[in-house]
Amino acid sequence: MPHPTPEPAGLVWIEGGHVTTPTGFVAGGAYAGIKTYGDDPRLDIGILGGEGPLTVAGIFTKNAVTGISVTWDKAILAERRVVRGLVCNSGNANTVTGDQGERDCAQMAALAAARLGCDAREVLVGSTGVIGRLLPMDKVERGLSEVALTSDGGLRFARAIMTTDTHEKQFAAQIAAAGRTYTVGGCAKGAGMIHPDMATMFAFLTTDAPADPAWLEATLRDIASRTYNMIDVDMDTSTSDTALILASGLAGGEPLTAAHPAAAAVAAALEAIAGRLARGVARDAEGATCLIEAVVEGAASVEDARLVARTITSSPLIKTMVTGRDPNWGRVMMAAGRSGARFEAARTSVWIGDNEVLHVGQPTSADLGAVSRAMAGDDVQIRIHLGAGNAVATAWGCNLTAEYVSINADYTT
Repeated sequence: MPHPTPEPAGLVWIEGGHVTTPTGFVAGGAYAGIKTYGDDPRLDIGILGGEGPLTVAGIFTKNAVTGISVTWDKAILAERRVVRGLVCNSGNANTVTGDQGERDCAQMAALAAARLGCDAREVLVGSTGVIGRLLPMDKVERGLSEVALTSDGGLRFARAIMTTDTHEKQFAAQIAAAGRTYTVGGCAKGAGMIHPDMATMFAFLTTDAPADPAWLEATLRDIASRTYNMIDVDMDTSTSDTALILASGLAGGEPLTAAHPAAAAVAAALEAIAGRLARGVARDAEGATCLIEAVVEGAASVEDARLVARTITSSPLIKTMVTGRDPNWGRVMMAAGRSGARFEAARTSVWIGDNEVLHVGQPTSADLGAVSRAMAGDDVQIRIHLGAGNAVATAWGCNLTAEYVSINADYTT
């Protein structure tokens, strides 16, 4: 299946890699008892830290109701571009919790700061889970005291941030550029309430590259536009969405800027990680049995291409069409038509898998049985050519099943 951009030449994936694979990071996770739903307790509190100062960039939810951790992080990034780490919990979003929620967030940062040997204002916070309930701070404190920070603790951290995810999403890779080898890593969580409008759920990228803060932020926003912002599970945007890049700088050399000869290669490596994380979130969506990839070609602009791609992957009718393997391809045109993109139906072609069902505005004699079978696998591709220009975009989503309803009907009970 096509990727949003080709992976960079020379990228080497590291088997079993994670956020602490790049030099200069430590992490760990524990079970504090904050998360009480699900089939097993897993882990629910974790710390990702630097052995030294970390250059950081972040982007956050555009939901008007934001988690207190998001407010905390935005304030820190407004005053500094160097931090020492990040503390996260799952099971409780600490959102709409008033003054007590603010005090709890600050205390959570202070507890993690004590573990990292720094000030609380050098620690970012992430809280995800049920909205409108106070954090059980006695459990938070106990859990953080049990987190073992190690250079191979990335897996435990990735598991600690999970909510209804069925497995962790984590990757690492290396790339050589301008005479140096740089390592990048990442992890993400998210299975429901995924309809990003900035970043996504939780997504954390790490690198040992030295980085100029402005370049790091611009790179994160650019990456998010093609990866995190192009996934959908259920058309709901979380109150806690947070995406960060943390750079230790221990690979050495001058900080990366747009003019640095290694900048493009490192940015491409980070995007490759982010792309795998984004697809992993869509594939592991609540109740989903397959990944849906929408490829839009021939759009009048990149914005139009993204509109159509995201509308296709977010459409409940297309999600259920795939679940039932119903060759009702007209729903693709319906979704494209309501997206707001500029195009004419008479110039549009549509494919389900390899089966062209509409050719330049004319229905084809495609075998509907073959169309149905094209929706039976783990990966389902829907491709549409709008005949309006040269812009392209790719988005990812999932099918909609009764299991999604069950999970969310019983989420807190």
